[in-house]
Amino acid sequence: MDPYSVIIKPQLSEKTMNQIYDENKITFVVRRSANKRVIKEAFQDLYDTKVVGVNTHITPRGNKVATIELEEADAAEDIAVRLGVF
Repeated sequence: MDPYSVIIKPQLSEKTMNQIYDENKITFVVRRSANKRVIKEAFQDLYDTKVVGVNTHITPRGNKVATIELEEADAAEDIAVRLGVF
């Protein structure tokens, strides 16, 4: 599956911004049919980082959201800056 079709956009809220700073995690809205393995591979391909784990859930609006935990060497802040979040 094409990485650009798996990861749709960053999910931004006060909670997700705190996760970027405190827990080295970044949150994205992803394609609903994507599983954790596909999300992990797509993220690693797009951003050249190592992923420790992926947690997913479906929001009440029907969007699938993935919280991606990065290794300590790869800062979620750096990726957020590259995305233009800050």
